[in-house]
Amino acid sequence: MEMSLIGSSPAKFTITRRELFQLSNNINKNLMMICSSATKSQIGFGRIIRCTNLPLRVTARSQPAISTKASDRTTISNPKDGVKIYVGLPMNSVSDCNGINHSRAVAAGLKALKLLGVEGVELPIWWGVAEKEAMGKYEWSGYLALVEMIQKVGLKLHVSLCFHGSKEENISLPKWVSEIGESRPDIFFTDHSGKHYKDCLSFGVDDLPLFDGKTAMQVYKGFVESFKNAFSPFMGSTITGITIGMGPDGELRYPSNQDHSKSSVGPGAGEFQCYDQNMMSHLKQHSKNLGNPLWGLSGPHDAPTYNQQPILNTFFKEAGSWETPYGDFFLSWYSTNLVSHADRILSLATSIFSQSPIVISGKLPLVHSWYKSRSHPAEVTAGFYNTINRDGYEEIAKVFSKNSCKMILPGMDLLDEQQPIESFSSPELLLADIKAACRNHGVEICGQNLNITGTSKSFKQIKKNLAGGNGINQFLYQRMGAEFFSPKNFPLFSAFVRSLNQLELDSDDLAVNEREAAGFLAGKNRKLQTV
Repeated sequence: MEMSLIGSSPAKFTITRRELFQLSNNINKNLMMICSSATKSQIGFGRIIRCTNLPLRVTARSQPAISTKASDRTTISNPKDGVKIYVGLPMNSVSDCNGINHSRAVAAGLKALKLLGVEGVELPIWWGVAEKEAMGKYEWSGYLALVEMIQKVGLKLHVSLCFHGSKEENISLPKWVSEIGESRPDIFFTDHSGKHYKDCLSFGVDDLPLFDGKTAMQVYKGFVESFKNAFSPFMGSTITGITIGMGPDGELRYPSNQDHSKSSVGPGAGEFQCYDQNMMSHLKQHSKNLGNPLWGLSGPHDAPTYNQQPILNTFFKEAGSWETPYGDFFLSWYSTNLVSHADRILSLATSIFSQSPIVISGKLPLVHSWYKSRSHPAEVTAGFYNTINRDGYEEIAKVFSKNSCKMILPGMDLLDEQQPIESFSSPELLLADIKAACRNHGVEICGQNLNITGTSKSFKQIKKNLAGGNGINQFLYQRMGAEFFSPKNFPLFSAFVRSLNQLELDSDDLAVNEREAAGFLAGKNRKLQTV
């Protein structure tokens, strides 16, 4: 059976189910499959995946181009202009030896996405792959070959520059950075027990010349400038957007939940990550400047451990230390370092691409556990000083607005009803909170899902978020793999793409309703937070 797809041009394309997954010149007549899991994406070989429920016809309409003028980036777009869908490529699409992993499989996936009518794909480019051996020695060959492949298929490309490592993908920081870390472990985030998080540099080294006389920001700048020069032929034509890595997993946050145990009863709050020598030196000086030197000797003495129930007998309990003058001092300092890092890295990216027709973005996490508590401990340890008494996202939205950057928000497929009761979680209310801050400062949002395999409910939730009058004109679906192309998920995704072009939007009414819901929770009027 064939799947026929009609694009925006009169030409009609057809692809058989076998062609969708078959490798040309395959070895021993094996058929490829794209393998993935929630935490690991890779491409390998195996049996054909039989998609018996694939839709026979998908209609794709052309969408207007994204504005790339810096002056336009702070203008909220009209959702009626259409939502552009991008699909993430496997995290390890390019090997640490700069080859394309299973290029035929990738080519087959690209062809399927093009015929489906999506706008483009998202490609992670890893610091530990492209600048692996020595500072300033860049190797872009594998990524360039993949970008050329994407260009030939006719898809657009959103690039994510990853300044972090990933244990799940077996991708580390550059070898030369890790070698510096052996003698200077305080370049990494550190928890109260002295454990170092070695998949990302601490914000405390942003402006310290610890890398052969260069600061971390100078090293990042060299990488981004080299990327821009190497990929200049694709800028604005194939490459339309760039996400700049801002922390662990590319997100703006501290690695507060690095030691989370799945066996624990409910998610813990995580731990503060301020105990490296450089961060502690900064805290000590900050406390002296404010006339309270004793406050700078350490982090909170009663802070919870990674998997400890945070609202019981810890810093975050009812009337706990978080509500004292000391608590406000520490949490303000901790979050200010996060906001300052965001400003530095976004400013760096926008200055480098100021003359390029490229949209710059940064990604926030959706730390929704314990959102229904008064102290919001999971958000707070991640660096977001967002409690019943304080809005922690306004300052971050201001930084994105100042730098004319788009904000990527994951978790648009999550529903409150699916969260465990003991987590005090609310992804829906947290999304409304962040969206309200972005709307207040004219920051455009790019949506993203968290679960690779969707359900009818999750796709409906995504559509609800996209149709909410928030200027969301782009969505990054994560991520290509066997689960993505499975007989269960791919028909749902196909129907989702088709339905976005048929939305009967009444965005004015939707926008008013969402503003009312967000306003109900904003600032000091968060009446639903009762714990």
